[in-house]
Amino acid sequence: MKVTNATPADAADLAALGELTFAETFAHLYTAEDLAAYMAEAQTADWYTRAIADPDTGVWIIRDADGSAIGYGVAGRNTLPIEDHEPEAGEVKRLYLRQSAQGHGLGKRLLAHMLDWLDGRGYAPLYIGVYSDNPGAIRLYAAHGFSNVGEYHFMVGSHADREFILKREATS
Repeated sequence: MKVTNATPADAADLAALGELTFAETFAHLYTAEDLAAYMAEAQTADWYTRAIADPDTGVWIIRDADGSAIGYGVAGRNTLPIEDHEPEAGEVKRLYLRQSAQGHGLGKRLLAHMLDWLDGRGYAPLYIGVYSDNPGAIRLYAAHGFSNVGEYHFMVGSHADREFILKREATS
C-alpha cells in the first residue's frame, strides 16, 4: 500500500471513501439529516475534482492490494478561522482511513507525506482542525509537533462540533 497523488479519475472513489470514513468515525454524533447535509456539501466527486485541480491543494489516496481505496488526505493553504494568521500558513484539511486500515502505521505515513508536501511548498506554520473528542488523532498530531492554540465550531448540517485548532511552527 502506498500513498499516491489523486487524479480526477479518483474523485468518485474519494467521495465514496470520504462518506464512509466520516460516517465510520462520527455518524453516532449526528442526526441523519445533519449527516446527509454535510455529505451533500463536503463529500462529493465535484468537491474532490475541484480540490485535485487546485494547484495550492494536495490530494492523496491509499489503495489496498485489491485496488480498493482505504485512506486519503487533503492539504493546502490554511482556511481555518484564525485571526491574523500568517499569509503562507498551511493546513492539513482531511486525513481519514477506513477503520479496518487503522493501527498499521498508514495514518502516520500519510501525515508525514502531507507534511513533507506542505513544507516543500513553503507553507508555514501548519494548522489542523480536529474534533475535540478524538484523542487518537490529537495524539498523532502532537507526535508530529502540533499543539493546541484555539478552538472553533465545525458545522455538520445544523450541528456545531467543538474543534481544536492545532499548530506546528515552521521547521528549519
